[in-house]
Amino acid sequence: MAALSPLAAIRERIARSAEIARRKAEDVTLVAVSKTHPAEAILQLIREGQRVFGENRVQEADAKWPALQEAYPDVELHLVGQLQSNKAEDAVRRFDCIHSLDRPSLLTALARAMDKLGRRVPLFVQVNIGAEEQKGGCAIIDLPALLTEARTADLPVIGLMCVPPAGIEAAPFFALLAKLADDHGLPSRSMGMSEDFETAVMLGATHVRVGSALFGTRG
Repeated sequence: MAALSPLAAIRERIARSAEIARRKAEDVTLVAVSKTHPAEAILQLIREGQRVFGENRVQEADAKWPALQEAYPDVELHLVGQLQSNKAEDAVRRFDCIHSLDRPSLLTALARAMDKLGRRVPLFVQVNIGAEEQKGGCAIIDLPALLTEARTADLPVIGLMCVPPAGIEAAPFFALLAKLADDHGLPSRSMGMSEDFETAVMLGATHVRVGSALFGTRG
């Protein structure tokens, strides 16, 4: 029996985790994080049927993705890394979803860019779920105000995103993000990466961001 490809193995693990949680596997979107990986590696996954990819930087996406998006217009591209306000317009033009809204100045820049381009790109608010000083993300205490401001600006916030602290059990942080999303009436939760996506799926992730488990160690 032939070994599963990395993509097939990840999908199988998502399905198994969803089943344990009495969820449907199709309710979990696998975002293949292709940052630092070349077009050839991305094409291999596209040919296997993967249709949602994530990049960390606007500049890298602009260099790598135009030809891929032209060839495969059904592929979705998500921005999963930090976004500078001065790159907001470029991000709205290039990406189909942005996972890293985390502060009022970026909110203003995104609203201006979406109005200018006539394009409403779904957004996740990134929450600094572990209150880590060195990490991006909105503080939990500031989340209600940011969400209110986003709604006032008619921005399509669909959910919350987090990156738990490294080296400790992620489950409590995923559970907290899921509760915050529920409390604010947000349907989507972007949480879980290569080392912990199964836990995230069992705790309600709708989007998991998997890179190294699909592509190998990044270059």
